[in-house]
Amino acid sequence: MLARLARYLRAAGLDTTLAVDSATDAQILREAIDEGRWLLTADRKITEHKAAKGRVIQLPFGSLDVQAAVLSGQFDIDWLSHAFTRCLMDNTPLRAATAEHARQVPADARQPVEELLACPACGRVYWRGSHYKRMKKKLESWQENPATTIEPF
Repeated sequence: MLARLARYLRAAGLDTTLAVDSATDAQILREAIDEGRWLLTADRKITEHKAAKGRVIQLPFGSLDVQAAVLSGQFDIDWLSHAFTRCLMDNTPLRAATAEHARQVPADARQPVEELLACPACGRVYWRGSHYKRMKKKLESWQENPATTIEPF
């Protein structure tokens, strides 16, 4: 339910995983604890588990900007210092693209290979097109705006 937020967290360079749709709340919580992760959710039910205390942050439904503000207040997130260093799809750290990767970029978006990044896991190629610019603008706005603080469950 927070897949869009997860993509922006990855865009900020933060190690972010998504729960498998078929997993139960207990399984999701156990995985987060085993991996030493915070569990971000908009689902109030998961916060009722005993193990959730100190591990779960309940975010409001809806506004991505409000969710980001809550996280900024809770974790003092630097949205820009490691931006665009992870694959938005699978969370893998990106590497410099090769000439072969560069050939995958649409002709109207071609950039020098030095400006391209690629995911070694899925092969996705990243360049600084309109999607990048929109995401960067959003990250910059979150970096500049004050945050809202909440207490984790």
